[in-house]
Amino acid sequence: MENERLTRVRKTTLLHLAMEAKNTLQKIEEEFPDNPAAMDYFYSLYSNLFSEEPRLPTDKQIIGTMCVQVPQELIYAAGALPIRLCNGATAYDQAGAEFMPAKSCPVVRATMGMLHVDQALWGEALQAIVIPTTCDQKKKSCEMLADMGYPVYALEMPASKESDSSRFYWQESIKKFTLELQKITGVKITAKRVQAAIAKVASAASLYRELHELRKSDPALILGKDMFLVTNAYFFDEIDRWMQSVSHLIAELKERQARGFSASKRQAPRILFTGSPPIFPNLKIPILVEQAGGVIVADETCSSGRLLYDAVAFDEPTLNDMVPALADRSLKPCTCPCLTPNKDRLRKLIDMAREHKVDGVVYQAFSGCLPYEMEQKPVAHALAEAGIPMLYVETDYSPEDSGQLSTRVEAFIESIMARRRKKKVKELQQKAREAQ
Repeated sequence: MENERLTRVRKTTLLHLAMEAKNTLQKIEEEFPDNPAAMDYFYSLYSNLFSEEPRLPTDKQIIGTMCVQVPQELIYAAGALPIRLCNGATAYDQAGAEFMPAKSCPVVRATMGMLHVDQALWGEALQAIVIPTTCDQKKKSCEMLADMGYPVYALEMPASKESDSSRFYWQESIKKFTLELQKITGVKITAKRVQAAIAKVASAASLYRELHELRKSDPALILGKDMFLVTNAYFFDEIDRWMQSVSHLIAELKERQARGFSASKRQAPRILFTGSPPIFPNLKIPILVEQAGGVIVADETCSSGRLLYDAVAFDEPTLNDMVPALADRSLKPCTCPCLTPNKDRLRKLIDMAREHKVDGVVYQAFSGCLPYEMEQKPVAHALAEAGIPMLYVETDYSPEDSGQLSTRVEAFIESIMARRRKKKVKELQQKAREAQ
């Protein structure tokens, strides 16, 4: 009886998932003109994977991860494919709500719902699920997933990155993880394999940084809704395919830049997006921002901007040098609010806003994600001191608040436009006074 019930739940959930993904893709493709031709690969990728009969994107050994902090190079070096399991589907969020607390984070709740409903699919494919202890909800999910029968590895994360002891603690955690990976996959992790994996990911990171630089272009060459699709695809796509597709996109954006193309209206307010991660198909807020006439030209999120930007620096190609270097790369530049203090995030946001000529910031916090909810005040204060307006939005995966949010986003975009007009009038008045 229980198996029959789960089968019915799975069928209903996957039907809703396919409809949800189709609806999001429809908005992205049809409601915005002049989408880059190179984006067709990514649109098709999501359409194929988020169907009523989902399938895995690879036949290789899979190590699931639930955070950007997991050094993916070590998983590649162990002969497996890292797939980030963090989920953005309302359908899976509703499935997770049956056994998760009502006030839990929708990212964790949806991920747990997916792994519960699709246990037949993921149970056989996953060699292990690696969960960094970045937040309390992820910590507790370790026990719940183990009870479901999944092999789980908790990667211990320090609460700070400011001291030598925290850095050493994280390096030791990564060293232990390296040894455990060898047992999980049965593949010996050698210096040669780690060096090759670092080089492979560095190639992907180089492409991402080139894409990041192109986003600074004024007028904007690509909309934020497409950039989130591109970076989200890195969660699960084969890295070589992803790099080839990104190379095509970069070439097209450079061609756009050469002919002065604008992906949005010429005077569209330039927006920096930060906070809880937009994960397909939940691109609700980014889509609302760009439907309202803004354009997201940068983001500081763990599902996009923080994903590939930072490089690994080591002196000698030995395990004793490279493994600690991988640990440092995922800790030193980290701006996740799970760390305290987190002054680096404030500095980075201000720097990005200036580099990308940003007119305003949209800060998304998922209900139940306390670190992001608590950190919005110091972020708002720092941005206000820098003269940058910010819209704070608390939401979840449900589409029910879309109407209300649309009104707030439109008002924010209009306030930026009014601010610009006021500034322009003052400049003209000043020039008139100087001419007299």
